[in-house]
Amino acid sequence: MSTHPLLFSLGSRNPTTREIARKVKEGGTAALTDAERRADEARYQEVACRSALNRVQGMPFNWTLNPYRGCTHGCHYCFARRYHVQFEMDADDEFASVILVKQNLVEVLARELDRPSWTRELVALGTATDPYQPIEGHYRLTRRSIEALARGRTPIGLVTKGPMVVRDRDVLQELSRAAGCTVYMSVPSVDEDVWRTLEPGTAHPLQRLRAVRALADAGINAGVLMAPIVPGFSSSRTKLERTVKAIADHGARFVGCNVMYLQDGTRSHFMKFIEREFPSMLPRFEKLYAKKYPPGAYRKEVQAMVRVLQERYGLTKREDASAKGAAAENASEPEQVGFAW
Repeated sequence: MSTHPLLFSLGSRNPTTREIARKVKEGGTAALTDAERRADEARYQEVACRSALNRVQGMPFNWTLNPYRGCTHGCHYCFARRYHVQFEMDADDEFASVILVKQNLVEVLARELDRPSWTRELVALGTATDPYQPIEGHYRLTRRSIEALARGRTPIGLVTKGPMVVRDRDVLQELSRAAGCTVYMSVPSVDEDVWRTLEPGTAHPLQRLRAVRALADAGINAGVLMAPIVPGFSSSRTKLERTVKAIADHGARFVGCNVMYLQDGTRSHFMKFIEREFPSMLPRFEKLYAKKYPPGAYRKEVQAMVRVLQERYGLTKREDASAKGAAAENASEPEQVGFAW
């Protein structure tokens, strides 16, 4: 029987996240044979997404956009650690070492923004993992997404710990003019011991604050989230004041804060981290975090301290409520991603 060569190449197709989860469930992350290991020792698996914009409930926004899943920043308190279990991976090392890259995200996003049904609601970037983690320098998915959102006149709120956001100030300016844009830089503390201990893969806090100044000087509505404030690490009056003063000194247009909360995979990871590195603190954390949130009285006390410091250093509570990137004032459960006080 004769054979005929293909007239064109069908090419390779990236797996969906559902297919990735099935592979990992059957053979562990070793089954991800197409994942590319890079110089940072993390492995990057390209995936195909069916949708770019994700509808959410119970938050001060209805839509999210996340180019990557997993994050090499590896912050021990990160609320997004729990999301990695959706892909049959753990919330510990695999969260920071196996990163899923939605390679077709921008094309899918452009189609969704072109739909007549799209009403240009606020889209939140950086709610599952950081859109400006280092691999963005290679893939540029976040930049290209912002370009698409600007063309689609869709406002955004963007949360990041990545100074790389300054690279995109031109498209952020364009989006600010077209629809509205707010950048929330996460700087929980400027204390170097806190930074090294809790945020091992992130840029120095002052480097992040310099990025805030650069964005604000470019006319972009940029401020800081002290999120999360971690009891016993960054919650003292002295550390809070040093951080608020540094934020004010770097020209932030607003500041907000949230106290750390723990649930699901994030909780188990953080408690194991405390037990391993700071065993004497474990009983206090177990008592303080008997539930998802620490007691309301404790949270109010920390927030009150920050509010006094805001007034002392001339910082607003958050961005002007008239801005299109404005957050809801009274979210029932303020998530660490911000967009709420």
